[in-house]
Amino acid sequence: MKIALIGATGFVGKEILNEAIQRGHQVTAIARNLKNILLPEGANKIGLDVNDIAKLTEALREHDIVVSSYNPGWENPNIYEEYLKGASAIQQATKKAGVKRLFVIGGAGSLFLNERTRVIDDPKFPKEIRPGTLAANEYLEILKREKELDWTFFSPALGMAPGKPQVRRGTYRKGFDKPVFDENGKSELSVQDAAIAIIDEVENAHHLRERFTAGY
Repeated sequence: MKIALIGATGFVGKEILNEAIQRGHQVTAIARNLKNILLPEGANKIGLDVNDIAKLTEALREHDIVVSSYNPGWENPNIYEEYLKGASAIQQATKKAGVKRLFVIGGAGSLFLNERTRVIDDPKFPKEIRPGTLAANEYLEILKREKELDWTFFSPALGMAPGKPQVRRGTYRKGFDKPVFDENGKSELSVQDAAIAIIDEVENAHHLRERFTAGY
């Protein structure tokens, strides 16, 4: 497949890129700054700002799917506004480019712990990542109203985060609107195994116009 990957240098994006290349897909890696970034052999790269819709549209043309791992940075004080603006630009450019499928890597905060309570509604939810999580939650609701694209939204496991040990097991279990918990009551998944789940969905398209999650 021809995959346009936005946010290819990020925590999740790098692993998606590696997984896709290993499986023989043609990947165009897109990020704001790729000057000093070493990419796997076989990946094309384009440096641009996703808010430049005209340039992004041209970069996305003739691809089978757009995979967006876009994140303006968890430490960005304007992450809420910039995430929603960038996500909207990516959605618009995907349609203008004539690409039918859009795969968005979002957050786990919109997953439900019970029928009414989302992860982000827990009083213990970290305040420092709340603005970005709220933005991703809002964007999921925007995607649910999207009629032209075959979109997919992926929420990672609750415990998947930079700085934690990451080990590729080559296995995962899927869920929908609630976290996937293991036998110890933990929602865990390495970023490498998240990339496996993501590229499996890219290839097989089991979750069109819906959200899914994964864990061990």
